[in-house]
This record gives sequence, structure tokens and C-alpha cells, in this order.
Amino acid sequence: MAATHILFFPVVLHFFFLWPNAASASGLHPVVLLPGATCSQLEARLTDAYLPPSPQCAAAAAAAPRGARWFRLWKNSTALDDPTVAPCVADQLSVVFDRVAGDYRDTGGVETRLLDFGSTRGFLADDPADRDLCMGRLVEALERVGYRDGETLFGAPYDFRQPPAAPGQPCRSFSRFQRRLRALVERASRTNGNRPVVLVSHSQGGYFALEFLNRSPMAWRRRHVKHFVMASTGAGGFVGSMRFLATRDDSPLGRVGRSSAIKFTPLPSPKVFDRHTPLVITRHKNYTAADMPEFMAAVGLPASEVALYETRALPVATSFGAPVVPTTCVNGGGVPTTETLVYWDGDFGKDPRVVYGDGDGVVNSASILALDTVIGDDPKQEYYRSVKIAGASHVGVVSGAAALRRVIAVILQDNFM
Repeated sequence: MAATHILFFPVVLHFFFLWPNAASASGLHPVVLLPGATCSQLEARLTDAYLPPSPQCAAAAAAAPRGARWFRLWKNSTALDDPTVAPCVADQLSVVFDRVAGDYRDTGGVETRLLDFGSTRGFLADDPADRDLCMGRLVEALERVGYRDGETLFGAPYDFRQPPAAPGQPCRSFSRFQRRLRALVERASRTNGNRPVVLVSHSQGGYFALEFLNRSPMAWRRRHVKHFVMASTGAGGFVGSMRFLATRDDSPLGRVGRSSAIKFTPLPSPKVFDRHTPLVITRHKNYTAADMPEFMAAVGLPASEVALYETRALPVATSFGAPVVPTTCVNGGGVPTTETLVYWDGDFGKDPRVVYGDGDGVVNSASILALDTVIGDDPKQEYYRSVKIAGASHVGVVSGAAALRRVIAVILQDNFM
């Protein structure tokens, strides 16, 4: 089957260039997009229970709307650019782990919600740089071939602070996302002649999409999902994420990362990275993907955080597997990518010496190539294709002109089959 699609690819590209709006003439399979981390927009409202962490934040909170009124929390560029307000945004954006509920929740006195679930407008920022990162160029390309937001094109933003937890572990945020995405997919299909949808994800969105699919009934998947296109996502995280754990980043996003489980999702998985290959090197001890708990302790994470990694995040990483729907993985390559971090004196507070290898600038080639085994070699996975774009970066896969043509061709092929 894969060989047929290889031959079909140039035909789709030729059609795409000669007749940009032709696809709409024969009816489109609806597309649902899941963006990368930090691309989903969040609104918040403060209650009387909110305790500002500083006098400056108290003044800002006093000026903020209270009660029923919602305001933009992420991404609020005006607030983030104000050094007196940015720490307040970080505090309101943080999450805490509730030991009684066994789950993460918003910090006390803050309620959050996603903006515009169902629409791609819910995760497209005004900043051109964010537009590249957050699938804005892909949306524009899809609109040029006839897709329309809310009709044939939909967005599934998610709370990036709260990634999926292992089955059996409470995760109200992801459970709510599952319900909403399932309803969105069904509605998109129903309003488009009962055509199954094409799910398209980028970066961290791939982890959310894959977990969503693998936790959905098989009959539902086969009925409602025509194709899963996963861009810039590896099968086992990436080495650069270990540097984030070791670095004291006091930016709002850095503080959110430290408070939430998002810091665990991209860590190198022992299922993919060789257990004998050091990813972090010091004079006295090296750390592999299998040594992650020891590395966490070495960089100062408390035992409670290590336990959350082992019980909630690691099982998800090691169960990364085939979604058993037609799947195409699109990844860049040939871009210098962090492969080893050297903290020779063992001082994780200093910048490491970085050894580079191959990848897309974020995800290592080992993680990208593992997709062929983890998904492609699964006997239950009837159709799998890997598209590797030389010279394309992690963001470039969904923003560069040449890469976008490849991604659009993959999506459009479903309208001709």
C-alpha cells in the first residue's frame, strides 16, 4: 500500500499547483489540527480565593476583572513584556499537584479555560514568529486549497500544562479534552457528509493526538478517522529537554514548566534511547535515558516530583505505540540537534557543553527513526508512511514553503482515495 502512495504523491502535488481550489469541488475530508506546546490560548478569571504572591501582583489583581469576567492569560504579550506584571502571569498560569485528588489543578483562586475550542483561531497568535510555530502557515495553505475554519477545518487546542497521565491515574484535564475532541471529530464528520476526518498534529500535539486515538474504541477510530498526520514528533522525546530540567528559568513559561507535568513529556524514553548511551556526562557519573530518576535528583527535583514522573509520565512514554489508523509521520532532518550535554564538573547551574548530532533541531534522529519501528513495524498498523524532509527544522515542517507542500499533499491525498 505504501508504494501506491509514493507514486500518488507527485499527482497530488501537480493537482495542488494547477488548481488550488479544486479539492473543494469533489468534497473535502474535514481536517482537525492539534498545535504544538504553548500554542493553545488560555483565558482565566480570578476568584476571591486568589492570593497574589507580591504587592505588585496584588495591585495587578485588583485591577483585573473578577468573578464572571474572563481575561486572556496565555498568550498575553502585553503582560508578558511588562517586567512588573510577568511574574503575576507566571503565578496565575502555574498549576499545583493536589495530593488528595491525585491530580494537577490550577493554582488557588484561578480558573482557566481554553479559548475557541473547535476553531484554529484558538491557537494562532498575532506575533508572526508564533504564527510559524503554531500552524498558522499550514492553516493559510489549507485555506488556499478550499478549507474553511469551522466548516471543513477545525482546531483542537489543549491545556499544554497538563499532558496525559498513565491510564488509571487521575487526569481530569486530559479526560475533558478527550470528550471534547471526540465530540468535535464526530461533528466535523457529520457536517461533512459523514466523511471521516484527517487529524493533523505538530510537536507536542502529536502526543495528545496519539494518546487520544489509543484510548478511543477501535470501532470509533475506524469509523471517524481517515488519516493521522503527525508532524515533528518523535517516538521517544529529545535530549534537549534534559537541559530544561537542569536550568533555572524564571520566565513565566519556565516557571509554568517547573510547576507542571509538561517538563516530563519530552524527556528521552528508555524505550527508544539506548540504555547504555550517555545523554548527560559529568566527571563522576553519566546519565542515560534509563537513569532519568537519578538525573532528576541530581538537578534538585524533590523525591515527590520524581515519583510523579515514574507513576504518571514514564508509563505513557514507554507505551507510545501505533494508533492503528492510517498514519503518516512527517519530520525534518539534517539540522544540528542536541545529542549530549556535558556538565563536566557536575555543576548543573552552569551552561553545558553541547555535542550535536542529527535531527530537526529539537527532536533527535534516534527518536524520529524509532517511529518506523514503534509504529511502522506493528502488525496491527495496516498503513504507515514516513516522510523525511532534509534540511527542514522542527518548526519549518509546518511553516517552510517546500515542507508545507509536502504536508498539504499528504492531507489532500485522502480526498482522492
